[in-house]
Amino acid sequence: MAQLQLREALRRAMQEEMRRDERVFLMGEEVAYYDGAYKVSKGMLAEFGEKRIIDTPIAENGFTGIAIGAAMAGLRPIVEVMTWNFALVAYDQIINSAAKIVQMTAGQYQVPMVIRGANGAAEGLGSQHSQALESIFAHFPGLTVISTATPADAYGLLKSAIRDPNPVIFMESELAYGTKGEVPDEEYLIPIGKADLKRDGTDVTLVSWNKQVYNCLAAADQLAKEGISAQVLDLRTIRPLDEQALFDAINKTHRMVVVQEGFPFAGVASEVVS
Repeated sequence: MAQLQLREALRRAMQEEMRRDERVFLMGEEVAYYDGAYKVSKGMLAEFGEKRIIDTPIAENGFTGIAIGAAMAGLRPIVEVMTWNFALVAYDQIINSAAKIVQMTAGQYQVPMVIRGANGAAEGLGSQHSQALESIFAHFPGLTVISTATPADAYGLLKSAIRDPNPVIFMESELAYGTKGEVPDEEYLIPIGKADLKRDGTDVTLVSWNKQVYNCLAAADQLAKEGISAQVLDLRTIRPLDEQALFDAINKTHRMVVVQEGFPFAGVASEVVS
C-alpha cells in the first residue's frame, strides 16, 4: 500500500493509462508547462512530450470540441477543465455532441473521452466558481458521471473511465486534492456504477459522494459516541446510479439521510430520495 494524495492517485492513473495505450493524451489549460492548476499533471510533460500533454488557450468550447473530434477519430482524450464551472462554456459540445454522437450516427462513431476537473465549493472563490454540477450532467443520456474524492477510488475509477468507450464526466474536489489515503501498489480498476460502503452500521444510513463523504464519516464517528450506529454509503458514480446498494442500505437500517453539496432543488439527493 502507498499513501497517496488525491492528485497523486489521479496522476498515477493517467500515467499508467498513457503508458499502456498510446492513443491516450491529456489537454487543458496549464496542464503542461505549469504542471496543472492543481498539480495533478506534474511531471507528465517531461515524460510524454508536447504531443500528448497539450496546453490549450482559455477556450473550453474549442478544445472540448477538438477532443470530441479526436475521440471520434479513434484517440482517447482526457480533457482537464480547471473547474467544472468553466465547462459550462462547453455545454453545447458536451451535451449536444459528445453525449449524442453514438445515437446521431447510428453507432458508427463512439466518443471514448474523459472530461475531468474540480467540482463544488472551494475556498473563497465566489458563486460562479463553487457550484456542484453533478445533477446537470447526469440529466442527459449518453454521459457517465463519476464524482469521487478518495485517492483509491479516484485511481481505480479514472482508469476505468479512460478505458470506457463512452464520454465520462469525472468530478473531483479542489479541497480534497491534498487528502491522503491508501492506494494498493498493484494496478486495479473499479467498475463504473458501483457504490461503496465506506462504513457499516445498523441504525441509520448516511449517503453521499465526493468530499461530503468525509463529513459523513466524521458524523458517523460522532454518532458512535452517542450510541448510534451509522453506515456511510459513497455513491461514487452518479450515473449510472447503484440503486441496489441504496435498496440494501435502507432495508438494513430503515433510515436514510442524503448529504449533498450544492443547490437542493432538482439535485442528486432528490433523485436518491425519490
